[in-house]
Amino acid sequence: RNVHRTNLLLDHRYGTDFRYDEMMMTGPGEAGRALAEQLARTDMMAAGDDAPKPGEGPSKEERENGSYALRFVGEADDGARMAVRVTGDRDPGYGSTSRMIAECALCLVDEAADLPGGVWTPAAAFGHALVERLRAHAGMTFEVLD
Repeated sequence: RNVHRTNLLLDHRYGTDFRYDEMMMTGPGEAGRALAEQLARTDMMAAGDDAPKPGEGPSKEERENGSYALRFVGEADDGARMAVRVTGDRDPGYGSTSRMIAECALCLVDEAADLPGGVWTPAAAFGHALVERLRAHAGMTFEVLD
């Protein structure tokens, strides 16, 4: 929803027939297959009693030593492709998310004080200014691959 809302707020910069899909790589072989099957069976929003309780999340060491790498691939109707890698130097759920939120707040004050009211997505509200803040202060990299 966030990606499609951004496209709308940017006057369909990605096109009116824009499509977005997500996938997760679970690794090769039987271990990767088992993880993919487990994820497919799991309703993350209905964890109920199995959900982590306060204080049961990753340790400080795990948060600080975690990392992630995401790959985004775009393809135009004419077959042109572009791939981008985004990496973070902390646990994505606890280490990076808080830094992203803080940089959005600072970006709102420093870069978008004249933004009209309403419900905005970070990309539509802050654009490249947020990318630069995340590079400089949040341990993230953004790299065009091809």
